[in-house]
Amino acid sequence: MDRPRIARGWIAIVVAAIGLAAAAAAPSLRQAFGSGTAVSSAPVAFEEQSESAASHEIGPRAQAPVTFLQLNDVYSMVPIDGLGGLARVATQKQQLAAAGRTPFLVLAGDFLSPSVASSVFKGEQMVAALNAAGLDLATLGNHEFDFGDDVLIQRMRESRFTWVVSNVIDTNTSRPIGGAAAYLVKTFGPLKVGFIGLCLNTDEITPDKLKHTRILDPIAAAGEHLPALRREGADVIVAVTHLAFATDRELVEKYPEIDLVIGGHEHFLITATENRALISKSGSDAKTVARIDVNKQRHGTVERFYELLPMTGAIPDDPRTAEVIKSFEGRLSSELEAVVGTARVPLDGVSSHLRTAETNLGNLVADAIRAEAGTELAIVNSGSIRGNRVFAAGPLTRRTLIEIHPFDNVIVKLSMPGRVVLQALNSGVDRLPAAAGMFPQVSGLRFVVDAAAPPGSRVRDVQVDGRTLELERTYTVAIPDFIFRGGDSYTMFASQHVLVGPEAGTLISLAIEKLVAAKRDITQQIEGRITLR
Repeated sequence: MDRPRIARGWIAIVVAAIGLAAAAAAPSLRQAFGSGTAVSSAPVAFEEQSESAASHEIGPRAQAPVTFLQLNDVYSMVPIDGLGGLARVATQKQQLAAAGRTPFLVLAGDFLSPSVASSVFKGEQMVAALNAAGLDLATLGNHEFDFGDDVLIQRMRESRFTWVVSNVIDTNTSRPIGGAAAYLVKTFGPLKVGFIGLCLNTDEITPDKLKHTRILDPIAAAGEHLPALRREGADVIVAVTHLAFATDRELVEKYPEIDLVIGGHEHFLITATENRALISKSGSDAKTVARIDVNKQRHGTVERFYELLPMTGAIPDDPRTAEVIKSFEGRLSSELEAVVGTARVPLDGVSSHLRTAETNLGNLVADAIRAEAGTELAIVNSGSIRGNRVFAAGPLTRRTLIEIHPFDNVIVKLSMPGRVVLQALNSGVDRLPAAAGMFPQVSGLRFVVDAAAPPGSRVRDVQVDGRTLELERTYTVAIPDFIFRGGDSYTMFASQHVLVGPEAGTLISLAIEKLVAAKRDITQQIEGRITLR
């Protein structure tokens, strides 16, 4: 685990991937946080414990009326590299209940998509598995909108858990989408807990997914609903959020009455104190579950006892949840195991590589989009290429190809002058050296990036078919509909001439499959399309 990072009165513990692997084999991690008038700025020291989280409850934590179990950003029902799995989470909750605790399982957004299974079932499998696992409460993340608001509403209807959504409004009803509660007050023994739920409102959710939905500013929406929690007698206030960590910090700075943020969006572990609030993010894919026991003392101090629980193979699967998962996995198998082609070389789909440089997998996807659209050029936001691993040489099944692009994005064909192509490329590399999903993977062109130059003027020497890009010449360009609609800050495309719009475009996943099937043998290389200096 990384050493605690300390900065100006807040404590942050970020467990990176290497630390997570260690956590899988190590005891759980525990820490207590009080919320009096001051917050400690000393380094956090975790106490190791080897016994089960559900056994030998002693001391102040044993008096807590509620035990929150936190998940966020869960895209897989089953373990990944030996960690995670919703059937294990179900068992963990049951073990705590059997030990006399009152577990309350909360999911802070992002679970309907993206994944191989979600590309087929559109999140139905996640709702069914979470129903079986005993999820109690959820809020929305940006990926809940991947299939549009009508599919989201259908998934919400299938849910047996409570949705709390304070800032997402169905314009047909002027009420929270899907019949969600705008806020909730729930009693746990002597303790009344008030909940709000907040979803980000950034361009990660494109307007085409929001046909009759309006997402309000989350900070302002919190201010509208927090007074109601106090009026209804809440002793403790919990914000269940799917916001960037910086926005979570802004939230608790503005509203010091918030005691706990159960958050999502970042895919790594974060535990921080800000003002009087504890902010927790439990990683992704249920590899770890954050256990947070909450109590309020007579003198007013809110106690929060934090423990990080790795979901390892030592936790048996809950049979009922496992059966639900097995049924969906079985339905997938026959459709997705067909071999489409063969990779003769490893294909680099590691996110940190794709989002900072040319990779051979990025070239393959960009070539597929360009070939399908029949254009001179293709530009693909690297955040749309998933898997986050090197795909080994060998058979490429339909399952693998869907894993590479698990969204329902389609190809848009545009015509535009070269100056707009240049503007788009500059926009895509603006965040270097940071890895960002906007980084472009391209086909039909080459360019040089001077990362030391000011943002907006980093791209040099753009070549199309061996010739210098002409700023006023018109080029045909294929792009995903996500960036056509302004996703990842590609705002320049919306005003360009549309040759084939989203309503008529081919699915990108299908275009990839068609190219692989046509070539059969994939020998894609890094070709110097993008040179970094």
